[in-house]
Amino acid sequence: MPLPSALSRLRLPIIGSPLFIISNPKLVIAQCTAGIVGSFPALNARPAAQLDAWLAEITETLAAWDRAHPDQPAAPFAVNQIVHRSNDRLEHDLTLCAKYRVPIVITSLGARPEVNQAVHAWGGIVLHDVIHNAFAHKAIEKGADGLIAVAAGAGGHAGTLSPFALVQEIRQWFDGPLALAGAIARGDAVLAAQAMGADFAYVGSAFIATEEARAPEAYKQMIVQGMAQDIVYSNLFTGVHGNYLRGSIAAAGLDPDHLPEGDPSKMDFAAAVGGAKAWKDIWGSGQGIGAVEGVVPAAELVARLGREYGAARQRLCAAG
Repeated sequence: MPLPSALSRLRLPIIGSPLFIISNPKLVIAQCTAGIVGSFPALNARPAAQLDAWLAEITETLAAWDRAHPDQPAAPFAVNQIVHRSNDRLEHDLTLCAKYRVPIVITSLGARPEVNQAVHAWGGIVLHDVIHNAFAHKAIEKGADGLIAVAAGAGGHAGTLSPFALVQEIRQWFDGPLALAGAIARGDAVLAAQAMGADFAYVGSAFIATEEARAPEAYKQMIVQGMAQDIVYSNLFTGVHGNYLRGSIAAAGLDPDHLPEGDPSKMDFAAAVGGAKAWKDIWGSGQGIGAVEGVVPAAELVARLGREYGAARQRLCAAG
């Protein structure tokens, strides 16, 4: 199946994942002008009225870029919507996305046909994130245009399946847009995602350590200094399993190696555990951070990914 036009003009096959609290217009614009999809969670704009200003800033800035760089237009941007019933902002935020005709909407924590229909009504496309094949089937049956396969090692709320297993199961029946998430922080891994059958790599944690990211400096440095072994998988903090930085858990006075189980029936992204809040104090991260060596501008990170991607392709061509 051909890719939708919104996803066919990227300079690199990468979607920057929406980082809760961290992603903002400055980061999204830097990603898009560097040639990859930039995204942010609608809930990052607080109060809710701020979302209007954020969408105006992004759309106007990208339009100005395109006028000034007709030979190198910006990639489209995406807004992440939590479609779980606990999100009381969803209708408000979707109305604003319709106002600005947001080209891509990334839906999480549930698949809802009415949301997909609303996005299609203004000409947008929907990518839904899933952690296993059964959820993938449900998302497409309910009208999503594409999927984000969130495999083991991805930052934030993540699954446990190998990317090889997850992608091959989805590709047995689905030939639409597919992105792969899970410890991707080098251009080599971007190419590997495509070799497995994905169209795009979904890259998040590496962008935390960028100058534009709205993250505390200590968080950025923990990403730079961290390795895969510094990631802890737990559902204690929100009721949904996710990957977090060991150092942030310890700093909150908790034992990263002996965390109790959370209650999935009480999913709460604003809950505090021992006075520490998920995402604000307990910092999310994927396992790919060993490739992050310093805090750099987002455009520099994208350029590095591009060089590595090109070099990996050359190596494979030479070997073949």
